[in-house]
Amino acid sequence: MKWILLLLLWQAGAAIPRSNTPERQFFLYQRSVVPTAAGQNCAVLDAATFEHAAPTLRDLRLFAQTTQAHEIPYAITLSEPVQPNVEPARVFNRGSKGNKITFDLAMPHRPYTEVVLDLGGRDYIASAIVTGMEKPGETTGTRLGEFTLFDLTAQHLSRSTTLPLQESSFPYLHIELEVSSAPGNASGAHRFQFSPAMVLGASVPPSREAQTIFAPAVETSTITQRGRQSVAHFRLPQRVPVERVNFVLAPEYRSNFSRNVSIVDYASGTPASAGETISGNIFRVHVNQAGRDIHQQQLSVPATLGSNLQSSAEVEIAVNNGDDTPLPIAAVQLQMRQRRLCFNAPSTDPLTLFYGDLTLKAPEYDLARTIQLGGPTATARVGPEQRNPVYRERPDTRSITERNPELVWVALLGVICVLAVIAIRSSRHLSR
Repeated sequence: MKWILLLLLWQAGAAIPRSNTPERQFFLYQRSVVPTAAGQNCAVLDAATFEHAAPTLRDLRLFAQTTQAHEIPYAITLSEPVQPNVEPARVFNRGSKGNKITFDLAMPHRPYTEVVLDLGGRDYIASAIVTGMEKPGETTGTRLGEFTLFDLTAQHLSRSTTLPLQESSFPYLHIELEVSSAPGNASGAHRFQFSPAMVLGASVPPSREAQTIFAPAVETSTITQRGRQSVAHFRLPQRVPVERVNFVLAPEYRSNFSRNVSIVDYASGTPASAGETISGNIFRVHVNQAGRDIHQQQLSVPATLGSNLQSSAEVEIAVNNGDDTPLPIAAVQLQMRQRRLCFNAPSTDPLTLFYGDLTLKAPEYDLARTIQLGGPTATARVGPEQRNPVYRERPDTRSITERNPELVWVALLGVICVLAVIAIRSSRHLSR
């Protein structure tokens, strides 16, 4: 029993936490950070920082180049809308006025620049007149514009039911829809749907002034053809976040198109079947039909990839061309939401950002809880990543049991064997 007690005490001693003091010689990488003004500055972090830093960027440390006596506190911000991603708008007062569909929307209590209508039916072109109102049922209001909505499914093109407004904050909108069949609608087969019942709902995205900002993570211009698909392949480094896939087309290409996109990602060294698949659509519609100009395009697909956390990942992007000519894709980009390192600079003197010490814990700064970024912020210039010229590995201060945990189990197994032998011999003595 004494052996077991000593063994447990030995293991408890092994759990003593080691030092978390940042020292320059133990960081593998460094970058210069030059504030553009004294006071609050923010520096944009690139994909290489995520790849070479510790998980969650916990080992980032910022120092003045002249001294390392004190760390400069920082906060990492993530670009995101200041309003919820999407909020519903309540539809009421559906009806008709001559050959027009009319209805009202009760809007969220915030500024907005777009309204997405959920419309039933297909193969149509609609003209939407939008009026802002302070109270429901007003006979007068502020006209916000006339917009073209469409569904061109029969022409193998896309659909758009978004009202692109100037930033507004009217609590109510009144909408008049004049809907007609689009070319390709077989004998008006869907005309019966062009009634107030086709208005199923509405939603309100964040204001354009509050949209998420994206930064490039990985890009490739190597596009291969596989059957009817245009395929781009990426090796995504570990810990690099990805939230969107963006397509860049040749600038001389002006044709209309609508193509489905599939995104497959899986951890490196595992079969593709072990990963996940995300679907989306990219399109461009620049036409004049039924006397109305339609100009819409979407060249990106939201895609938060899950295989890129603590291991590298394989990512395959496939554009399904069907029987059409492959798109002239100049580049495919994996993009991440912009992350910024924000700090209070004592002056415009250069600073140094260190990272690459995986043993460090995340710092705890008051600035991370008190920083406010409501107004314009100076942008600090970030230099290229460099190897730390004085780098050396941090000494391993762990106890022998922490470095070799299997010794604990070997010792424990030895104690059990000894106790078993003693028990067997004692049982034989008692039987005699």
